[in-house]
Amino acid sequence: MSQETRPVPAGFSEQQLRTLFELISDGIWDWNANTGYVYRNPGWFAMLGYPCHSLANSVLTWENVIHPEDYPRVMAHFEAYINQRNERYLIEYRCRCQDGSYLWIEDSGYIIDRNPDGSVARMLGAHRNIDAGKRLVAQLQQKNQSLESQVAERTRELSWVNQQLQRQLDENRELAERDALTRVANRYRLENVLQRECQRAQRFRQPLSLIAMDLDDFKPINDRYGHAQGDAALVRVVDNLRTCLREPDLLARWGGDEFVIVLPQTSLGEALEVAGRLRQVLEQLEPVGDCRLTMSYGVVQWQEEDDPHALLARADQALYRAKDAGKNAIAE
Repeated sequence: MSQETRPVPAGFSEQQLRTLFELISDGIWDWNANTGYVYRNPGWFAMLGYPCHSLANSVLTWENVIHPEDYPRVMAHFEAYINQRNERYLIEYRCRCQDGSYLWIEDSGYIIDRNPDGSVARMLGAHRNIDAGKRLVAQLQQKNQSLESQVAERTRELSWVNQQLQRQLDENRELAERDALTRVANRYRLENVLQRECQRAQRFRQPLSLIAMDLDDFKPINDRYGHAQGDAALVRVVDNLRTCLREPDLLARWGGDEFVIVLPQTSLGEALEVAGRLRQVLEQLEPVGDCRLTMSYGVVQWQEEDDPHALLARADQALYRAKDAGKNAIAE
């Protein structure tokens, strides 16, 4: 399906275009796919109730405000357009406002420049507030239904029950995705997050790195001092590892004394620096008896052909090389 890129309007400089965006009340966005930078005009922030330019200028800001139920549909439509399977990008979905509520918007955009290999270089678009229209339609539909007051009361009761069930479901999901001992993510959550991050790295051409690590000579701690001391050591190690991580990073227990850290938007060089900080932090810990609490680290960056299993396998191989290098070591 053919698709033309649309040029910047003739006679407008980049600065004049920015000034024009500032004056438009609708939410205007400008994505530079080669750098990852996304400009959003003041109208975009005002529409969703955020202070002007208070959120990161990246595609993650957009992803994070999309309603979870709408997210798969929006991403599928977006990818079909940028890969030239759809001639137009135009879709309606809900965005999260600063107060936690959701607003219906219409999102439209055009690719105005492509790279020589056909990939997107730059794309302009607009978010238009259609919430009032959506709500009006919903109200009209509600008025067309001849519901008695007793039914309405029953609906409210069921809604309360559903909220309780949802709260219980959320609590159960939290328990199902966390390691019981260390309270970090477990293997199930790691696999889900890693799948999503690999897709995101592929979609937006952003770096993704992984650190696989395990405690050096952990078995002697259990053998000499008991499993209670071993468990306490694991908790102490995890608490200190957390101090080196950012909010988007994920620390997960892979099993036993093995852990994995997922580092979104992180290059190999940056991930090696993180591993260095982790090693320094653990070197300050008090030993358990005569057993030092150190770890070995395998550091890798996602490559285009990697699926989550391949990425984990490469990280595991790097970890073995760190072990062979004498432990308390970092290998890539």
